[in-house]
Amino acid sequence: FCDSGLNKEKINSQKSGVIWGSGIGGLETFYTETKNLLESKGSPKISPFFIPKMISDIAAGIISMKYNFQGPNYATVSACASSSHAIINSYNYIKNNNYDVFITGGSEASITEMGLGGFNALHALSTRNEDPKTASRPFDKDRDGFVLGEGGGALILEELNHAKKRGANIYGEIIGAASNADAYHITAPHPEGRGAKLVMSKAIDDSKIKPKDIDYINVHGTSTPLGDVSETKAIIDVFKEHSYNLEISSTKSMTGHLLGAAGAIESIICLKSLNDNYIPPTINNVSLDPNINNKLKLNLNKGKKKEIKTTICNTFGFGGHNTSIVFKKYKD
Repeated sequence: FCDSGLNKEKINSQKSGVIWGSGIGGLETFYTETKNLLESKGSPKISPFFIPKMISDIAAGIISMKYNFQGPNYATVSACASSSHAIINSYNYIKNNNYDVFITGGSEASITEMGLGGFNALHALSTRNEDPKTASRPFDKDRDGFVLGEGGGALILEELNHAKKRGANIYGEIIGAASNADAYHITAPHPEGRGAKLVMSKAIDDSKIKPKDIDYINVHGTSTPLGDVSETKAIIDVFKEHSYNLEISSTKSMTGHLLGAAGAIESIICLKSLNDNYIPPTINNVSLDPNINNKLKLNLNKGKKKEIKTTICNTFGFGGHNTSIVFKKYKD
């Protein structure tokens, strides 16, 4: 991962691509245009930009036009794992297919009447309305759902020699990644973390390292009653005794859940952690859930300085989509 400083004139446009993730796409556009249609009198009034503004892949298309990137160009849509899949696919194109550079990441803007209403109908959101600043509380015994976030994150993923040749500021490297499916339930994770366990194991295998080499995990940790328990069980199954040496935190306690953009934002956090040697906290924890092992280093309410060399970013989504990406500190 590198600084943006891309000079279009010095980039091989046919070996450069854009893969962008969004779990939902233009939800506000769809709602607004449908409302206008239903309320219109006489001829229906639908914007000619309705479809382009709504479809998830248009962001990748617009980015490619801006930078003249003529390589692979598409969107990944896998609920909350969308932008992680975008990063993984970009990584695989560079590793296996001789591409130079990808702009990748994801964005989501679902804080709308329909977005909030839909997640609320699922009973997925916290109802701690009297104290919204502490509503996102991963691992806490009184957590009752996630807080909807909004935003995006972009990363430049580049072949190493290509990055060095242009003098890029390299923030870290991907050394492995994996994705799989729970094949269990449309919204709930497998209670024993079956998919989470397998995807972390495969990402570590792909990295050609051992579980004991991982220093920090940025967990999916959405603050839901089921998800936090199953993910911590999976960590203990994968890392065994090393589980209790690992630094772990859920930064969704601070950002909320950005849905399809979560993987991009949390990948950036992992890279910042590597560069700053800092473990971000899991805030808003008042009392640890007794179903979560209290020996785990969850960094409750306080971050800390610590040298770390290798991190995992976990992102899981509705439909049972799971991803893990392994980042390593870069040394020339």
